[in-house]
Amino acid sequence: MTTSLILTLIVIGLLAGFLSGLIGVGGGIIMVPLFLLFLGLTQHQAQGLSLAVLLPPVTFMAVYNYHQAGAIDWRFALIVSAVFIVGGFIGSKVALSIDQHTLKKVFGGILLLIAAKLILGK
Repeated sequence: MTTSLILTLIVIGLLAGFLSGLIGVGGGIIMVPLFLLFLGLTQHQAQGLSLAVLLPPVTFMAVYNYHQAGAIDWRFALIVSAVFIVGGFIGSKVALSIDQHTLKKVFGGILLLIAAKLILGK
């Protein structure tokens, strides 16, 4: 690995971690586009790498801060995390069966819909 590649990975990780702690996003919304733009990965590679980054407990300290502030309902977290595993498995199978061009359009469309809802919503 080159020094510039390592620095790019560090910047992407810091930015995704910071934004994850700040506004609760990081994986799909931050890392995937940055992996595409700065590393030249395919959509499948970027999504897979984003998910791989989440394997270790990367959000432990951020979750700890929110827990200390009383901002997490652990009943909700346990239910969502349990079905998240199933949804992630099914979603990854579907994503890998779609060609990269179509997958990029789906990904971008979902980001646009979320952005419009957040910007135009109440």
